[in-house]
Parts: sequence; structure tokens; C-alpha cells
Amino acid sequence: MHFKLIIALVEEERTDVVMDAAREAGATGATVVNHARGEGVDTKKTFLGLTLEAQRDMVLFLVEEHLSRQILETIEKVGALDKKDSGIAFQLDVEDAVGIAHQVQKLTPLVEESL
Repeated sequence: MHFKLIIALVEEERTDVVMDAAREAGATGATVVNHARGEGVDTKKTFLGLTLEAQRDMVLFLVEEHLSRQILETIEKVGALDKKDSGIAFQLDVEDAVGIAHQVQKLTPLVEESL
């Protein structure tokens, strides 16, 4: 079984909705890193030295490769990532992983059905 790592940077108030929707699309879990900051094409405005920007959460999903595109598209939809400055999501190949035997047991029947 091969895995992909989906990294989603979403608006803080959308984190739970994104996680729930990703689980329904086939993700078996997630790790959230709170209060990530970043900058896009346009720099953020400041007021008295304070940056006026919404906080983002970084949500990490280790997902089975056959389910990854569906999960990524679900994250885009519920996270409203098609709107400017709402966040981004991308996936990376995972060469190897340990500690995921319980995920493999749960995913095997699901992936076999889709193949």
C-alpha cells in the first residue's frame, strides 16, 4: 500500500469542517498544527505594527494514494480554497512510513473495492 501526505493550510474556523469532510472522503485521521502564518502574492496590511491577517491551521493527512485526489478535491471544496487568500492544499508522495498498521487494516477492504 502506498501513501500520500496531504498538507492543507486552511482558515482556522474551517479546520473542523475540513477534517470531517476529509474523513468522509476516506482519510483515517489528521494532525493539526495551529496558528500557521504565511504570505501569498500580496503582502498583508499592517496597523500600528500588527499584521491584519486571519490565522491558518496546517492540517496533515496521511492517506492511501488511490483515495488522495478525492480527498484533496473535498478539502478544496469545503475549505473554499478556490477563493483568494483562503488557503492552499497539496499532496506529496510518501516514500515510507511506520506506525500505520492500523490504518492499513482499515483501508485494505476500502481500496480493494475501488480497484
